[in-house]
Amino acid sequence: MNELSLLELFAQATLIVKIVVVILIIASIITWLIIVERYLHFQEAENFNNEFETLFWNTKDVDKLFKSTSSKDQSEIVGIERIFYYSYKENLKLKDLKIDAKTKSENISRSIRIAISKEEGIHTKHLQYLANVGSVSPYIGLFGTVIGIVNAFQGLSDATQATINAVAPGISEALIATALGLFAAIPAVLAFNKFTVSTEAQIKSLSVFGEELVSIFSYSK
Repeated sequence: MNELSLLELFAQATLIVKIVVVILIIASIITWLIIVERYLHFQEAENFNNEFETLFWNTKDVDKLFKSTSSKDQSEIVGIERIFYYSYKENLKLKDLKIDAKTKSENISRSIRIAISKEEGIHTKHLQYLANVGSVSPYIGLFGTVIGIVNAFQGLSDATQATINAVAPGISEALIATALGLFAAIPAVLAFNKFTVSTEAQIKSLSVFGEELVSIFSYSK
């Protein structure tokens, strides 16, 4: 079936089926835009975290590194650098207080959990949309399918003879709606699963680094 015939089918479809098709196409386009954006986001996050972690372990002056981080705008402090910033800032606040290592560790851990929570929010951005498209699109397509089948039977009842031409438009509408529903849903579900795993991996990496910082800063003088 060529492109022109698809356009002709769309032009001849009922209003409800047209609305279903437009909704699914828009949902699919937005899904692919999100997929590209999230893929680039996780690639950038992983590269940045690796670079900063290497910088941290190789630095000989943690105070200087903290001052460099502090000079940035708050919105620019992300990823593993945010974990370092929150934990070291808390460490400096508690430095002159006469508290035991356990209390200091708990306070620093609390700051790190806040930082990780903010990072999780950044990583899960748009994932709810992918989940919604993945779960709802097949049903929207199914609705279009039902309307198409109803139109096919209507065409058959109006025809003087039972021919393929009488039911073809309705059946075509039904198949197109089904296909678009799956086309929108499958990439959304796969992307949601992929980015959920990526988020969990990022959070685990941040948590491990945070635990190392707690061990270091809790007993620092």
